[in-house]
Amino acid sequence: MQIKRIEGFNAYCLAKGVGREVSLFMLQDESLAVGDFVVVHVGYAIERISEEQAQTAWELYDQMLAG
Repeated sequence: MQIKRIEGFNAYCLAKGVGREVSLFMLQDESLAVGDFVVVHVGYAIERISEEQAQTAWELYDQMLAG
């Protein structure tokens, strides 16, 4: 998901038109910024990834759902 807004340890993130409130608590030692991409699991950002990695992941998910 892409971070659209950060407020403390919480962020509003968006992916494929779906928005979610996400906790950044587990990545508090990272310097995250609006526009960064993160892997989200059960409401927590667990890893920062590049835009290319995010795009590749979504392409793979789309292929799995189509197949």
